[in-house]
Amino acid sequence: MGTLSDLARRARTLVIGGARSVEDPELFKKISLVALLAWVGLGSDGLSSACYGPEEAFLALGARVPLGIFVAAATAITIFVIAASYSQIVEVFPSGGGGYLVASKLLSPGLGMASGCALLVDYVLTIALSIASGTDALFSSLPERWQPYKLVVASAGVFLLLVMNLRGVRESVMTLTPIFLLFVLTHIVAVVFPIVVHAPEMGTHAARTSNEVSLGASGLGTLGMVFLILRAYSMGAGTYTGIEAVSNAMPILREPRVLTAKRTMRYMAVSLAFMAAGLMIGYILYDVRSEAGRTLNATLFNRITEGWGPLGPVFVTITLLSETVFLFAAAQTGFLGAPRVLSYMSMDRWFPQQFSLLSERFVIKNGLALTGIAALLTLVLTRGSVKFMVVLYSINVFITFTLSQLGMVRHWARGRAQNPAWRKKIAVNGVGLILTVFILVSMIVLKFREGGWITIFITGTLMLIAGAIRRFYGRTQKQLKHLDGLVQVVDVTRTENHRGSTGRRRRPRYNARARTAVILVSGFNGMGLHTLFNVVRLFGKGVKNFFFIQAGIIDAETFKGKDELEKLEAHVTASLDKYVDYVRNQGFYARGYPLLATDVVDEVSSLAQEVFLEHPNSIFFGGRIVFKEETMLTRMLYNYVTFAVQRRLHQYGIPFVIVPVPVSADLMPGAKPTLARAETTYRPTAPAAEPQEERSRQGPATG
Repeated sequence: MGTLSDLARRARTLVIGGARSVEDPELFKKISLVALLAWVGLGSDGLSSACYGPEEAFLALGARVPLGIFVAAATAITIFVIAASYSQIVEVFPSGGGGYLVASKLLSPGLGMASGCALLVDYVLTIALSIASGTDALFSSLPERWQPYKLVVASAGVFLLLVMNLRGVRESVMTLTPIFLLFVLTHIVAVVFPIVVHAPEMGTHAARTSNEVSLGASGLGTLGMVFLILRAYSMGAGTYTGIEAVSNAMPILREPRVLTAKRTMRYMAVSLAFMAAGLMIGYILYDVRSEAGRTLNATLFNRITEGWGPLGPVFVTITLLSETVFLFAAAQTGFLGAPRVLSYMSMDRWFPQQFSLLSERFVIKNGLALTGIAALLTLVLTRGSVKFMVVLYSINVFITFTLSQLGMVRHWARGRAQNPAWRKKIAVNGVGLILTVFILVSMIVLKFREGGWITIFITGTLMLIAGAIRRFYGRTQKQLKHLDGLVQVVDVTRTENHRGSTGRRRRPRYNARARTAVILVSGFNGMGLHTLFNVVRLFGKGVKNFFFIQAGIIDAETFKGKDELEKLEAHVTASLDKYVDYVRNQGFYARGYPLLATDVVDEVSSLAQEVFLEHPNSIFFGGRIVFKEETMLTRMLYNYVTFAVQRRLHQYGIPFVIVPVPVSADLMPGAKPTLARAETTYRPTAPAAEPQEERSRQGPATG
């Protein structure tokens, strides 16, 4: 068993790399992104939309091609407005959280949950759509007999990106940088060349546009023509997805994060507006029309290079190939964004708290795995149909956009007395709110019957699941409050012992012949104390030594800088000192073993082996919350660490006993608990000073 475990560990190290050390002083620098790399990693989704967003908008105009200039201008303006509004969001929320945190803090937790769920679905669709689009582009140049393998290749693409992200954010972005630069350079040529070549004819094109406006007004009516332009503008909504990614990914940006985020947003806005509007202008200048089996971009590139001789086909091939690979790379934004949003929501208990845990490579491992699985399922269920996924796409991101803008407008309105520049700031978010509401309503109306209802249904289902998990956590915490009374009772006992101490009390010594109890705790709380007293109740006075192991969990919340880690370490040490102090005052030997960990099971199991080798006469204990009725939800949300550590230690022949901790307080008569009379139980009189919500980040016992 140990051999298989070692082989699995070596294979994992080979695939995703070795563990990083939290003690490495250069750790945050090694895994964070400067603005340029953040633009590559987070801006790929937005830039890749230039492969299909402008095309959707342009085709919606039908034969009225010259009107595309208005759509192009509106698209560029919208990009800058949304980017400016999100620059203000990162100022107010420098720790990250994006649309989820904005809606949660500035509107309500429920609306924040809705925003987060919408964004999660959108990120999964981003991955699936980007991979499927890239696969389509790749197979369009391959023989027909290869078509059955398209879904297999798309699935392999998702898996490859998942592995790259498990290795680390910086590593995955560095791999994609050459692809990103090739795409940008080739498309700059494709945008600039038509404008330069047609510069002498701009007067003619302006007259043509003016004539089209006159014809449109007489044929459709002014309102009809305006509606046509607005409809085309709305159909290109996929162009704007990805702009919000920076505000969600703040923790992975290089310090100073706000400055890095703003610079990244600027790069994204300029490049996306240039690309989207520029390609649409190219369609107009070359009067590009839809051709079977070709994208508008492919047609445009062929028209541009008609007089280039042998160089033309080479440029077109390289440009289309860069689009193909870049569409695969665009899925990176989903892999960066979805796990981060999921971690924020899990820390607020909308989802299981395992989704905020980091791997030994300091990436959000469970969130990445779930995101990858969801994207694979989406590909399989839609059979990789880009046409169908485009219908599902875009609605959700505008739910998040709208709630974010609404929250910020409310924020500036409430704080206008403290902020002299509130009018300017509220104007930016106000305009953003108007634009995003219009696009959201348009997308729902235009896409609902075509399949948009499926996106709304999936998002609604996810919201119901999140609500059920949150309610379950809330009910359980209320039920567990009866344990918190132990903290107050023990604190009173500790205070009395200190007051009664003469300073000459003998310090208990370790008794190597006596039994040693090693207790896994998650903080100085009722659950840990309940486990301690039950150990004595079960084993009597044979236990003379008490060791306590507590892991400070380095999750997505605490992993924000060196100061946060130092605070976590100090908190863990202080909690263990309380246990040690209390047990020693009762006349027993005690010792604490603090540690910081990303993978709690691995780190606690390793430390337990060391302790057992040094003290072979020891037994390990962990608390297990016992519910009146065990369900799939109780097994998923509680006790997973305790059982995982037990399985690991049993593999090494180390005794581990699980102590039941009842949710109900029905069997709790009153009395003061002491280690000398641990068979006596208690009735709490007041809640503990340490909130139960902190348990999950303090150690393994609840977990």
